[in-house]
Amino acid sequence: MNRMNQGNAWKIAAVFAAGLTVGCMANGSRLGAQPGADSTPATKGSATGVPLLLDRTDMRIGTTVHFSHVPNVSEVNDLTQVRGLSHVVLSLDGWPADINAVSSLAQVPEESDVVVILPGYPPSRAAGEVWNYLRSSVRLVMLVQTQPPNQNVVDDMNNMRHLERVIAEMDQPARTGFERLQRPLSFRKIMS
Repeated sequence: MNRMNQGNAWKIAAVFAAGLTVGCMANGSRLGAQPGADSTPATKGSATGVPLLLDRTDMRIGTTVHFSHVPNVSEVNDLTQVRGLSHVVLSLDGWPADINAVSSLAQVPEESDVVVILPGYPPSRAAGEVWNYLRSSVRLVMLVQTQPPNQNVVDDMNNMRHLERVIAEMDQPARTGFERLQRPLSFRKIMS
């Protein structure tokens, strides 16, 4: 009887070891380049120029929807049909002029947040204040290419409730001009 249990234990161990080996081989990285294999990641069907939202603190499984404009009421209503909607990302070419231009964002489903990527500095104090009238799940990211033109612009940025981060795209990253900014500041350098 003991000999039979010992034989079964060996069989189970052998099957487990084989499964472990096959699993590790399936999940391992390639050791070298393969002839004819494309070394660039597959991007067929993906939009170029659309930002990828990475948030390591967000552990939920969900869908991110991208717009290159502020969605109208109909497009926001369509978001209710998206399964597992987590984020709505807007990459805008300019700053909206008034609250009516962004009022549709108030109807985005509550379980999702809105991340808005804005180019440059607000053209006026009113353009920055527009965002203060929206609900709290809006997160603003400003992508700038120069230091602030003056301290009044920095003060206006500090008064923007939903401004989460400023990313400065500069050849020589420096905090000059951003000393009074009360938001996280990151630098980005694009190499060609």
